[in-house]
Amino acid sequence: MDAFTSLMDGFGTALTPVNLLWAAVGVLLGTAIGVLPGIGPAMAVALLLPVTYGLEPTGAFIMFAGIYYGAMFGGSTTSILLNTPGESAAIGHFAGGMIGTLLLVALAPTVADLAVDIGAPDYFAIMVLAFIAVTSVLGSSRIRGLASLLIGLTIGLVGLDQMTGQQRLTFGSLQLADGIDVVIVAVGLFAIGEALWVAAHLRRTSGQAIPVGRPWLGGDDVRRTWKSWLRGPLIGFPFGAIPAGGAEIPTFLSYVTEKRLSKHKDEWGKGAIEGVAGPESAASASAAGTLVSMLTLGLPTTAVAAVMLAAFQQYGIQPGPLLFEREADLVWGLIASLFVGMVLLLALNLPLAPVWAKLLRIPRPYLYAGILFFAAVGAYAVGGEALDLVVLLVIGLIGFGMRRYGLPVLPAVIGVILGPNAEQQLRRALQISDGDAGGLLTPFSVTVYGLVVLIVAWPLLKKAVVRARRRDVDVEA
Repeated sequence: MDAFTSLMDGFGTALTPVNLLWAAVGVLLGTAIGVLPGIGPAMAVALLLPVTYGLEPTGAFIMFAGIYYGAMFGGSTTSILLNTPGESAAIGHFAGGMIGTLLLVALAPTVADLAVDIGAPDYFAIMVLAFIAVTSVLGSSRIRGLASLLIGLTIGLVGLDQMTGQQRLTFGSLQLADGIDVVIVAVGLFAIGEALWVAAHLRRTSGQAIPVGRPWLGGDDVRRTWKSWLRGPLIGFPFGAIPAGGAEIPTFLSYVTEKRLSKHKDEWGKGAIEGVAGPESAASASAAGTLVSMLTLGLPTTAVAAVMLAAFQQYGIQPGPLLFEREADLVWGLIASLFVGMVLLLALNLPLAPVWAKLLRIPRPYLYAGILFFAAVGAYAVGGEALDLVVLLVIGLIGFGMRRYGLPVLPAVIGVILGPNAEQQLRRALQISDGDAGGLLTPFSVTVYGLVVLIVAWPLLKKAVVRARRRDVDVEA
């Protein structure tokens, strides 16, 4: 069955009344959450994970995808309302999302077919690449990224050894023998940690009216931006599919590209429409690229993808190359819902930007008090144990400390989710080779390790080049 036929079947799933309802709920929640300051899609999905236990998996993931895309729309709403036409970003998101999702449809089945032949040594190499890449890109310091990853790997060790049954870091508690649920970790790091951090730095500010640009683009605006809308996905989609820290890098690269190609350089810094359209298109396409690696390889490249991977595990579903065969209805229904969600988001964001802007007037204390309440209720609903609330608070304090010392959260979440799997793949590969470390080396894994070395060595090479140029300048002087 080719991708087009599968996609048509997916539309049959996504367009059922129930799934349409979940898509609408997701995009509404996502847009509202994206508008609100300090709340991102990762926190929203983490908070809703416990709530969706009783939902059918397809509907739950359709809602999560709507939240993901909607939060990106909403996040741009507040950033572009002041002195710039917001609809350029909305249409840019729509164009980028549509093109990115089309690339997802075209490439995901092929990647899944190729990934079927990947063995334990190759999977371990891919996970090492993810660990190194995400710690090298995020944050102001690679040491902080590695420290965050170590925290996540340590939390992932709690529980019984999958192969020997030996207890690890349980401190004699039977409740911890099954490990710490990923949902509690995600909610603790994102929701509790963020809420405590904001509360510690809360300053009361009075709400003020936000001027909104004109509601529709003119013909000149369209002529200036259509090329930007098409260029954005070419930058955003590849970066979304690799562990590059999310949409920040492709949006920056898109901004720089549009600035260099612009014929209206005097408007940059004053609301140049190309500087909004291109980066927003790139950001939306990067979200589709994120789903390629998550669905086909089980590799999360952003915080939202990491939380969604935890949601898959919550339902007993393991993303990977066989997901398109074992859960075809779910996967293609999810992909088809992305097209539906983009249309819904465009319809919502074009006329309702002034309405979303009013959400900024919600007092921060009320907002984060509600987050803490729902986080506690959700964590307790996971297992019905009082210990879960204690663990939630401890992990929340860890998240607060990470923000205090500038440690990025994403490496920790990826460490919790991928750490146990990486350990299992490593031990499986060593068992196959009778303990010979050479068993970890295959043509594919050697290529991946080459990329790891390049990522690690690149900053050193860059510094060496800069120093060499400085010496040349000094000699000439």
